[in-house]
Amino acid sequence: MYHKIKISLLVGIIALAACKKNDTKGEEPVVNEDPSTFTEIGQIDIGDVGAAEISAFDPSTNRLFVVNNSEVNKIDVIDMKDPVSMTVIGSISVQPYGGVVNSVSVSNGKLAAAIESLDKQAAGKLVVFQTSDYHELAAVSVGALPDMVTFSPDGKYILTANEGEPNADYTNDPTGSISIISVEENYTVSTLDFADLANQEEDLKSKGFRIFGPSNDFAKDIEPEYITVSADSKTAWVTLQENNAIAKINISSKTITDIYPLGFKDYNLAGNEIDVSDKDDGMEPKKWNIKGIYMPDAIAVLETNGTPFLFTANEGDAREYDAFEELDRIKNVSLDPTSFPDAATLQKDEMLGRLNITTTLGDNDHDGDFETLYSLGARSFSVWNGNDGSQVYDSKNELDKKVTEAGFYDDGRSDDKSVEPEGITIGKIGNTNVAFVGMERADAVAVYDINNPIQPKFLQLLQSGDAPEGIMMVKAEDSPTKKTLLIVSSEEDGVIKVYTPKTI
Repeated sequence: MYHKIKISLLVGIIALAACKKNDTKGEEPVVNEDPSTFTEIGQIDIGDVGAAEISAFDPSTNRLFVVNNSEVNKIDVIDMKDPVSMTVIGSISVQPYGGVVNSVSVSNGKLAAAIESLDKQAAGKLVVFQTSDYHELAAVSVGALPDMVTFSPDGKYILTANEGEPNADYTNDPTGSISIISVEENYTVSTLDFADLANQEEDLKSKGFRIFGPSNDFAKDIEPEYITVSADSKTAWVTLQENNAIAKINISSKTITDIYPLGFKDYNLAGNEIDVSDKDDGMEPKKWNIKGIYMPDAIAVLETNGTPFLFTANEGDAREYDAFEELDRIKNVSLDPTSFPDAATLQKDEMLGRLNITTTLGDNDHDGDFETLYSLGARSFSVWNGNDGSQVYDSKNELDKKVTEAGFYDDGRSDDKSVEPEGITIGKIGNTNVAFVGMERADAVAVYDINNPIQPKFLQLLQSGDAPEGIMMVKAEDSPTKKTLLIVSSEEDGVIKVYTPKTI
């Protein structure tokens, strides 16, 4: 009898230990995958230019919702039960709500879509659909030209970055804004603009912030581009691409608390060498007396030891309108003879002559010639401290190098923004935090180990469709294959590609 009791107690202890092990903070078991071994397993083509710009995956239905503006404005629905053999099973028309659909996001069986007005300068729409049957749950007005939408991680808020671009003749320049939609409060909308921070303009500009449109209005000139949200759903960071800054948002109080100017990149420093000409018969990176304006598009956050690290894809984007165009080539402008004593040589096509620069910066003494030259974008991705906006890492010219080594570099883009990093997303694969950087002009995605966010390590380069725009990762526990999936959607050819890593 004694031995039976002893055995029963031992079995009970083992069972309790197993229960505790499986119930550790509700964590999913770690899938052992090698993040340096992504390979393509499937692809689907849903259209031409304007198709497959942004995608969002719903694990509850194994459906991928994809922006498609190639012919009619709609959201295509793709069955992803088998990523090797994907099929389009339906679509959601957005024509009843306005014009182009710019972005989609999914949370808890809800699909949020950012839709611009037929009149781009008018208020846009945020529409929420049920992912199971596509019926409308809500449709609310947001700011002008909602360009990106995301759910907060807890699903309680939806945020849109409302770019507020002007019309062609710059007679109507809407206020740039961020809309916060409360899901639990019947989709109540709070739209924030930057008017209350206008008194900081001169100080911000001294640190690299740009206010330069013909409207000469602080709030109207700011153009929010992309949003990322902290894991606790309390803070958001928004790229202000044309303005070369990141804004910080307190979601609970619905206030814009800070603007962080990003400054400029020095292409005359070791490691920052770039190729500046599309007429030099190849990729020849050199040091140049030029500055780069970071001007990030996509942004993602990784929180480590209490610090939010912001990862940005430093694309650059020029204002080009009928009434205002900021770009010109260096060969077409006057260079200050003191700053550039060898101007005649530098302005040759095979030297600096072909490089596009902004004419809104660099004529420091306003005498008609340029003492400093500023090109758009930084040909890199960067990491910034989300608490103060300080830069803690920049990839320098590594993206150019890796793309060149792979044979993907397009020298025809050297005079503009090179590989043009545009998309970025972050995820965890096993015990490794990973960043994926999409490069629009290289048709490729770079994969980085970011366990140490101030010293990312390059892992591999993946070839994508033409002009990758949407970069998203599906966690193994949410994936139909129970393996991590990387989904890359490309706006120039409508191709969506799916990649997965090898299991260790």
